[in-house]
Amino acid sequence: MNESRNQKTFRPKKNGASSNKVRNSSQSSSASSSHPKFLGCFCISEFCEDEQILLFQQGARLKRHIDATLGSGNLREAVRLPPGVDLNEWLAVNTDDFFSQVNVLYGTLDEFCTPTSCPVMSAGPNYEYRWADGVRIKRPIEVSAPKYVDYLMDWVEAHLNDEDIFPQKLGAPFPPTFRRVVETIFKRLFRIYAHIYHSHFQKIVSLKEEAHLNTCFKHFTLFNSEFHLIEEQELAPLRDLIDSILQPY
Repeated sequence: MNESRNQKTFRPKKNGASSNKVRNSSQSSSASSSHPKFLGCFCISEFCEDEQILLFQQGARLKRHIDATLGSGNLREAVRLPPGVDLNEWLAVNTDDFFSQVNVLYGTLDEFCTPTSCPVMSAGPNYEYRWADGVRIKRPIEVSAPKYVDYLMDWVEAHLNDEDIFPQKLGAPFPPTFRRVVETIFKRLFRIYAHIYHSHFQKIVSLKEEAHLNTCFKHFTLFNSEFHLIEEQELAPLRDLIDSILQPY
């Protein structure tokens, strides 16, 4: 597969209000309604407005493709790179989608995953995760699971909104480090799935959310399998579940 770094971006730019984490959705809903995500209302020229409209149309086209293939029930087909679409564009729009899915899933556990119930970020007794972002926190620190997830989601969101990494302008190139950033995002999102399955699955069942969780993780797993974004050793906490998902394919 050819990774071109000079294709047009399909990701409409987010604004701060619309991209708040789901636990703050009650506060952000009114703010986001007054600042539409996809309209060119912040442009001062007709050219900028046309560019914003074109970006939206391109993003909508890829979203329709994802929704249509997901709706068919064929998740393997849903993750494949569509003909004529740049690989980096496909990785970008799906990274944004998977971030949103994990955000919503973890949001259902917000009141149950607490510093008291989950004093460390773990995935069973053999896997513990410590946080470092290499900038503000350079050395890994032990934090509670909810604090780890807060750090993680803020870190991912900041990268998704960084135009130097996820370009927003027509013709803007993806950086040479783009795939490495996507791989790190996927690795860290996986850790949230691993924590949910090991520490909160029974609560998910009681909330009747297990089907949604399993479908989202299956989609995530097949996408990772298609594009090899997460190293095998990182997948160890959910190895049996992953093998059962991939076995039919």
